[in-house]
Amino acid sequence: MEQKHPFAELIGLQYLKTEDQLFTCKLEINPSHLNPNGVVHGGVLYTLADTCMGGALFYSLEEGKTCATVEIKISYFKPVREGSVICRAKIIHRGNSLASLEAEVTLDELLVSKAYGTFAIFNI
Repeated sequence: MEQKHPFAELIGLQYLKTEDQLFTCKLEINPSHLNPNGVVHGGVLYTLADTCMGGALFYSLEEGKTCATVEIKISYFKPVREGSVICRAKIIHRGNSLASLEAEVTLDELLVSKAYGTFAIFNI
């Protein structure tokens, strides 16, 4: 099931791979991702985690189903100024109408942020 994602394309987010219960995305940091202090804006890392968790869930759904973010909590540990950040997301629990996921964002294997999310599952 392939789906176009205009916002991911706008910021340069790439889907790398899916594995059993694991979904991976990559973002090459460029100057448009930085805040006035020269650090990646927190919203960029949030978007990466949100999109990666959504992808992990979406690609596990049956035909005729979709999903949407209900809430996300994210913690930021290290600043990012340049390079490629990788996000790995996995489903922690999935019911009929809600799923819980987690995502880790790394830069050269250094953990820079971690997110937990709840997503709704519903019919298209």
